[in-house]
Amino acid sequence: MNPTKTGLLLVNLGSPTAPTTAAVRKFLREFLGDPRVVNLPRPLWWLILNGVVLPFRPAKSAHAYQSIWDQEHGSPLTFYTRRLAEKMAAHLAKDGIVVDYAMRYGEPSLATRLRQFKEQGVADITVLPLYPQYSSTTTASVYDDLVKELNRWRHLPSVQFISDYHQHPGYIAALADSVRQHWREHGQNPLLLMSFHGLPEQLSKWGDPYEQQCHKTGTLLAEQLGLQQSQWRVVFQSRFGKAEWLKPYCVDTLQALPKTGITDVDLVCPGFAVDCLETLEEIAVANQEVFKAAGGLTYRYIPALNDSDSQVKALSELLKRQP
Repeated sequence: MNPTKTGLLLVNLGSPTAPTTAAVRKFLREFLGDPRVVNLPRPLWWLILNGVVLPFRPAKSAHAYQSIWDQEHGSPLTFYTRRLAEKMAAHLAKDGIVVDYAMRYGEPSLATRLRQFKEQGVADITVLPLYPQYSSTTTASVYDDLVKELNRWRHLPSVQFISDYHQHPGYIAALADSVRQHWREHGQNPLLLMSFHGLPEQLSKWGDPYEQQCHKTGTLLAEQLGLQQSQWRVVFQSRFGKAEWLKPYCVDTLQALPKTGITDVDLVCPGFAVDCLETLEEIAVANQEVFKAAGGLTYRYIPALNDSDSQVKALSELLKRQP
């Protein structure tokens, strides 16, 4: 009898196949068409998406993607996710674990990777969404896609789904090491902003634990770094639409800080396993311009963990099941 093969599937958000308006429109149609992502009545959102968003936003987003696109490697999110999977595969090979990656939107799809695992005889699968903090808009959407595919299977594999790792010691340690390394190389500014992707406030009222988990991650990271309360803050970025989102807003904070005498900041995004459009264009470039236009002097973005050895180690530790 053949031994059961074990597989690890890393799942990230996804990216357009090219920094073009057509490719971005296709990606946004799938992404923003997900009911988990936009919590509006479907008929109303269909009209907004197809009548307002898709005709105009793709061109603007394509321009932003062009500013970060690598001619050799393509989308940073795809490249770093692939490299992370490759490094984890090498790290876990001694344990006989097969590692691959998938994207919730775009390619390679979750369904494609699961079928490849099946062809390889992998019958014990751990699915790890690369979202440290759980949200119904991200993690739950991956779960939906997982179940959608497995519902088609006659013989189901054994599946472990890791819903979050926002306070896992290895993850917090990896973040802290990354920040310390950046400080050793570039110096430490008086304030560290920990910026997380924003969500509508209504989701927290409906029971989504995301906001609470972001603050928990921030507190644990600050403790690891030995920071005083005045030396760090949690903020939220990427507000979309007219609804109230989680506060304080990153942009508003950056505009206000110089007026209070804080003109030098470091900024890290603990909610992103790898760098992407949001961190490399919005946070590292656009928000820096906002800060400096308001009178700020020094603004340093601390990169995501990406395919670092510390991230490989931290995520590998998540595979240790409880007895």
